[in-house]
Amino acid sequence: MPDFSDYIIYVDESGDHGLSTIDPGFPLFVLAFCLFRKDDYAGAVSPALQKFKFRHFGHDMVILHERDIRKDKGAFVFLKTKAVKDTFLNELSKIVENAPFTLVTTVIKKDVLLRKYARPDNPYHIAMGFGLERAYRFLISKGQQTKITHVVFETRGRKEDNELELEFRRVCDGANFFKKRLPFEIVLADKKINSSGLQFADLVARPVGLSILRPGQKNRAFDALNGKFYCDGKGKKEGWGVKCFP
Repeated sequence: MPDFSDYIIYVDESGDHGLSTIDPGFPLFVLAFCLFRKDDYAGAVSPALQKFKFRHFGHDMVILHERDIRKDKGAFVFLKTKAVKDTFLNELSKIVENAPFTLVTTVIKKDVLLRKYARPDNPYHIAMGFGLERAYRFLISKGQQTKITHVVFETRGRKEDNELELEFRRVCDGANFFKKRLPFEIVLADKKINSSGLQFADLVARPVGLSILRPGQKNRAFDALNGKFYCDGKGKKEGWGVKCFP
């Protein structure tokens, strides 16, 4: 039987990874890695999110998408009332704040990338490489570096998925900072799968990007992430739990 690690990683993004057009309001691509200890995930994280859904929707089939919540779309149309939305967001922020997980994020400044490099690499691939390297450092700190850790991504289309898997395996086969094989296995999950881990990754990605883009702006969702970021021995998250490039 394979030797699986005590951790599982869920990954989601915010922003468009393409470079042909850049949104001046959000010229970033953010990739968020949420690292959960499996016992915490099964025992506390998923149940907390399910109870939240039962309270607000009466069932747990709703998938929490940050963009739909922000724009009051679909199942979240009832959030158009400010008082209702504030209550909903405060409760959701508290769930994120209380959830035991470690966060590794990569923020690609697409406008700067285009100015600095004549032929820049795919922002998604750049972000994934940085994220995997930092996730591996985290696993070393937990004594899990020799065990298999699954990394779950949402599917994005056959072409994109094939490119993602190829790049993932290239990084894990040795094209990384450590110049060694990384013990990760990729899992591609359909967007319709109701995964608590993927929903957490979706909820945290944009707030991290906004904290970089507009650091002085009030950011309730980002405030809930204090203490979640992977840090060095001195408590520094820059370059560890938050990697900006270039």
